[in-house]
Amino acid sequence: MARLDCVIRGGTIVDGTGATSFEGDVGIADGRIVAVGKVEDNGAEEIDARGLLVTPGFVDIHTHYDGQATWDSQLAPSSWHGVTTAVMGNCGVGFAPVKPEDRNRLVELMEGVEDIPGTALHEGLSWNWRSFPDYMDALEARPRDMDLCAQLPHGALRVFVMGERGANLEAATAEDNAEMRRLTAEAMRAGAVGVSTSRTLNHRTVKGDPTPSLRATEDELTAIALGLRDAGSGVFELISDFNQPDVDTEFAMVRRIVEASGRPLSLSLGQSHSQPDGWRHLLGLIDQAVEDGQDIRAQVAPRPIGVLLGLQASASPFSHLAPYKTIADLPFDQRLAAMRDPHFRETLLAAAREAALGPQNQVLTSARLTTDFRMIFPLGDPPNYEPAEETSLANQALREGRDAFDLAYDAMIANGGRDFMLRPFANYAAYNLDATGEMLAAPNTLMGLGDGGAHVGLISDGSFPTYLLSHWGRDRAAGRLSVEELVRRQTSANALAMGLADRGRIAPGLKADLNVIDFARLAVRRPEMAYDLPAGGKRLLQRADGYRATLVSGQVTYRNGEATGALPGRLVRAA
Repeated sequence: MARLDCVIRGGTIVDGTGATSFEGDVGIADGRIVAVGKVEDNGAEEIDARGLLVTPGFVDIHTHYDGQATWDSQLAPSSWHGVTTAVMGNCGVGFAPVKPEDRNRLVELMEGVEDIPGTALHEGLSWNWRSFPDYMDALEARPRDMDLCAQLPHGALRVFVMGERGANLEAATAEDNAEMRRLTAEAMRAGAVGVSTSRTLNHRTVKGDPTPSLRATEDELTAIALGLRDAGSGVFELISDFNQPDVDTEFAMVRRIVEASGRPLSLSLGQSHSQPDGWRHLLGLIDQAVEDGQDIRAQVAPRPIGVLLGLQASASPFSHLAPYKTIADLPFDQRLAAMRDPHFRETLLAAAREAALGPQNQVLTSARLTTDFRMIFPLGDPPNYEPAEETSLANQALREGRDAFDLAYDAMIANGGRDFMLRPFANYAAYNLDATGEMLAAPNTLMGLGDGGAHVGLISDGSFPTYLLSHWGRDRAAGRLSVEELVRRQTSANALAMGLADRGRIAPGLKADLNVIDFARLAVRRPEMAYDLPAGGKRLLQRADGYRATLVSGQVTYRNGEATGALPGRLVRAA
């Protein structure tokens, strides 16, 4: 008779601490790890892990499943990439607290900032909540394929307290700040793991309005942070432009907020292409703050931050042009047929060349992003996220004596219109990931920014955990990091940063969230477009190879990349 629920046999155990891996077994009972090493007892289920890695389940601290989590029990794509705990509510956007009259405003904000179709949100959200504790209760009612943590979004909080004044970026009054502080503490006591805010001009509603928190004063941000202190829990997550030369001024404010609250803070860090070494200065400020005793970390990404362009994507090198707009809203098959028409091709390419020759100040900023062919690359299959400079469409056009728009047009209709081009806008200033490797190896950075559940028509970065391990632990010749360190960064480091001490390591007594991985086969597949959101909304999805099994609370949720139907994931309420 089996004495354990499950035993994983003979795997190479990478325990999440960064320690040297070792061969052994993992015994599981009642959702917990009960033995590590040589396990004599039998399990009701036995998993042969010989020749495979056994790791803790991955902890993704930067996702946007705030809407999807209310209607979907399978949090793809993250659950396909070994993620067993996800933290959502980042970047100051979300759906609680909310008054009925502000629901549409929050949908417009999420649609604009995170590129989630408003039609899908309107149809999928039940809105059976008002306060943040109500929202937590609604989340708790649905079982899932992974555990989920929620943060309080500043944008929603500000609009809830200030109404139209908050949306219009007016300064909060002392009474407003006091109420935001009270509601922040209330959310933490209800189990939120933190609060998030945005101070970047890149975050706008679908109508183009700035995010409500953009100009929040230091007094307002401090009041929210003091709400964390009042509750005695919670992490402050922040995204800011940190524009030169004001980076020192902005970071000095961050330090004062952390000092006043005594709570941890994480912020987004990437390499700007306009200031390629600016990240070093900001990271140096963080290092100094940590040396001075402040708990501040930077969230970084393992590959270029950018968008995917193509016929199925929300943007392409032709999206801004009048001829393309005549077909933009057609069903995909009809759009592809139009693009294959020689007369339409001639018309669209002529419009593209005319726009490119016109005054630059008349070209939309978005168009400049999607037509800078020096930084646009075929993504390929398998996808290549560290392409050589000579493979850019601009350089390819020079070699072939062709127009780059002509090449882009070919790429748009290749493979039945299902191929994508990669357009990095951060982390790729030198046409390599050397700077990214330095960020990953820095002592005060966290693995994040994958945005699972968001940017569904332009970005597919929920695959970050798989890419981190396969590219930086195996495929990249220069700057390779140890598998043990990469696993630590995606497991215990992230778990502890969010105050989750019961997971992220393989040790007796901890939660049995685990991955069994064929490391030699571990890889991200090419992104694909699905039309499975509510109201038929589209979203980019990206599967992985190499995951033999993923377990949440001791139950196998995925086997060889396919869902088993088990839904042991729950809402995690912070202590």
